[in-house]
Amino acid sequence: MRLIVGGTFWMGGDDAYAEEAPQRRMTVDSFFIDETPVTNRQFARFIEETGHVTTAEIAPDSRDYPDADPAMLQAGSSLFVSPPGPVPLSDPFQWWTFSFGTNWRHPHGPDSDLRGLEDHPVVHVAHSDAVAFALWAGKQLPTEAQWEFAARGGLDRAAFAWGDEFEPGGVPQAKYWQGRFPWQNRAKSGWSRTAPVRSFPPNGFGLYDMIGNVWEWTDDWYVDRSAKKTGACCISPGQHSNNAADNRDNQIPGVFFGRKVLKGGSHLCASNYCQRYRPAARYAQDVDSPTSHIGFRCVVPACA
Repeated sequence: MRLIVGGTFWMGGDDAYAEEAPQRRMTVDSFFIDETPVTNRQFARFIEETGHVTTAEIAPDSRDYPDADPAMLQAGSSLFVSPPGPVPLSDPFQWWTFSFGTNWRHPHGPDSDLRGLEDHPVVHVAHSDAVAFALWAGKQLPTEAQWEFAARGGLDRAAFAWGDEFEPGGVPQAKYWQGRFPWQNRAKSGWSRTAPVRSFPPNGFGLYDMIGNVWEWTDDWYVDRSAKKTGACCISPGQHSNNAADNRDNQIPGVFFGRKVLKGGSHLCASNYCQRYRPAARYAQDVDSPTSHIGFRCVVPACA
């Protein structure tokens, strides 16, 4: 883990996606944070020692999904499957499928395994799985403010974790999609999905993969601050929501689970779609929904 000395910084942004606004001053106390996302190797040790069964390995309870097709109530997870050609970018079901038998042990589908992926970030973990790992490790998940402060690496208000230029010298600084998403994957790094942790340079705080590779769970319930018209003067240092009921996606009927904030973007972020490979970027994710591009890392408060 790395010690991040606390301080005050500009969080969010006003120039990209609406949910990142308003840009505001935030203060965090000092904390330690994992250098990398939790890997398959680390997660396997946790499973071996605790016997934990992940959400993706348990068939959904029909009482939690009363409107679901009974045939879909099987253990599995959301898996990215690249279409053969261009598709409308307004329809994510063109590249996402709920794959039975897909989980952290079988990350690319039910017939896949972890051979050669030991040092890749673990994926197909729901929020509760990340929390369980953190408790076992004597750690916790970061708040959104902690995560973003660490991701910026000391470059306050820079567009990217490494500065203001997307690819300095034409060299990618993180694992994001190269080509036309979702069908043309040039994968210049040699990895078509996730990459091993530490495959790209660390940020100014010595942290790897804070941008790209996998989205990362935080402990904050999602709040759309852009809709609240709240000025920076009205947001207290370190504020975050803890109310699940206020964070459901009310546009989707029959959803009973709250949403937590994801940070960092993933290997599926592209210049033509989801340009969220930036510290300010954030995304709302249902806590019960693991996918093939979401992982996590942990923090520990620094002693006073």
